[in-house]
Amino acid sequence: MRKKLQRFADNAKRRNVIELSKASHTHLQGRWRADYFNNKNDLVVELGCGKGAYTLGLAQQFPYKNFVGVDIKGARLWVGSSYALAHGLCQVAFLRTKIEQLDQCFAPGEISELHIPFPDPRPRDRDEKHRLTSPRFLALYRQLIQPGGYVHLKTDDTGLFAYTLEVLRVQPISSLVYTEDLYQSEWLAAHYGIQTDYERKFLAQGAAIKYLRFSFDTVEPTG
Repeated sequence: MRKKLQRFADNAKRRNVIELSKASHTHLQGRWRADYFNNKNDLVVELGCGKGAYTLGLAQQFPYKNFVGVDIKGARLWVGSSYALAHGLCQVAFLRTKIEQLDQCFAPGEISELHIPFPDPRPRDRDEKHRLTSPRFLALYRQLIQPGGYVHLKTDDTGLFAYTLEVLRVQPISSLVYTEDLYQSEWLAAHYGIQTDYERKFLAQGAAIKYLRFSFDTVEPTG
């Protein structure tokens, strides 16, 4: 507990951790590029980033893009924040908030690209609305991501992957590509060898990693 409290105290002092207790939690809405990153580069967001392995790995691959890792667990964000500070990754920030509240932190069309690596599959039917690829979350992403911006999903969970493809079939999307075994597909190179802790665990257990990518159509849905 003492270690966790110290991490919370560190987060409160760090510029690269944005959280509710700081005025910048919502004041950066629509102003991430101008007021935080001080550039006009693409803004890439990872949901449920945990310790930030994927966000940090992408940032090292793409130094001319801005990255924000989102999670509600402050002690985990501290790990990613510490790494970014130690390695001079000034184009990385971590946002402590609930994913349901993304629209309070980002403006419409502000996000260039969205990554959802290994979300909680929420297998019970009554928890469908909490799945990060459910229609209500897709509506949120559609609002925040710029036209043509990609949404990426990686998961080991067959049920969640099948559910997501089913949902996407009735969504206004385009450019959908997917594979049920990323490590045996042509898309592996696009992941630059970046693996989360969960991914390494699942691979060690012999699980096939599923991957999909899509963008939202620019035409607004009707009905």
